[in-house]
Amino acid sequence: MEDSVIIHEFLNYLNFEKRFSEHTAKCYGADLNQFGQFLIDASTRDTSDDEPISLSTIESGQAGTVAAVAAQLKVDQLLLLVETNAVRAYLALLNEKQYSKATIARKLATLRSFYKFLVKRGQLSSNPVTVVRTPKQEKKLPRFLEYEEIKRLLDAPPMDNWLGVRDRAIMETLYSTGIRVSELSALNMDDIDFLGEVVHIRGKGKKERITPIGSSALQAIQHYMEFRNKRAQSNGNFDSKVLFVNKHGQRLSTRSVRRKMDKYLKMAGLDPAISPHTLRHSFATHMLNNGADLRSVQELLGHQSLSTTQIYTHLSTRKLKEVYENAHPRETDREDSI
Repeated sequence: MEDSVIIHEFLNYLNFEKRFSEHTAKCYGADLNQFGQFLIDASTRDTSDDEPISLSTIESGQAGTVAAVAAQLKVDQLLLLVETNAVRAYLALLNEKQYSKATIARKLATLRSFYKFLVKRGQLSSNPVTVVRTPKQEKKLPRFLEYEEIKRLLDAPPMDNWLGVRDRAIMETLYSTGIRVSELSALNMDDIDFLGEVVHIRGKGKKERITPIGSSALQAIQHYMEFRNKRAQSNGNFDSKVLFVNKHGQRLSTRSVRRKMDKYLKMAGLDPAISPHTLRHSFATHMLNNGADLRSVQELLGHQSLSTTQIYTHLSTRKLKEVYENAHPRETDREDSI
């Protein structure tokens, strides 16, 4: 598929005006390129009298003169001529290919944002995606850890070497603040305010926020810094501004954090399906269970919408119901015991 000017302009808009992360913009671009390819394929099928012309046959030279079909493959023109039925046909194809409902919903959201951008720019008079309903999804509550499980995980790293001390500080920070792994990886030394007991966080869309951090996490970070500084004295490659570094003294990647956690989950005898994001879920759930209001938790997590945070109320409510039912057996149970 040839390069799309309007897709490129949309991605620039996400990067520089909306300040989306590079990863998020890349995902949007992949979704739009896939939709553009769908439109190209549909266009070649609709305009061919004989065998459909596919992109592969054009590239291999089997479809005759490329110039004869070039107009069909102007992806920008196809994108601008899209009607609602074409969007529905695309979603139906994704469903046939057994994409998950969550993935289909994400791709539809990408199209909705893209066409909203084109309307805003005056390139279209209306958004063809507005009336397309998002597929109904199964609501899955996020997994969270009980207090005892948290303790087992935090106690897993060995405290006799600087890497173990670092890993303990990492998990303490994730649980104490509820920050994302990407936000943790981006932390610098001066982002930790020991006196004010807060952390300066650079979140999604380059938005910044201040969040409190517990004394246990601060102590773990302080202990790690002592080890880290001694290590840095004998290694000139250490990045002096970065908080959590790898063994070479460079910023620790999000992938490395996940790998380390996998190791400690195994050591603690916990479910290997647990991820660093589970600590974020645990933080939010435990905050609500202990009386924090929803708006405060929203601000601490850095959620743009309150509805995103509301899922944790279901977790805390479910837990309260379990506690209540364990403390108050059902009437039928009481009758059986008489």
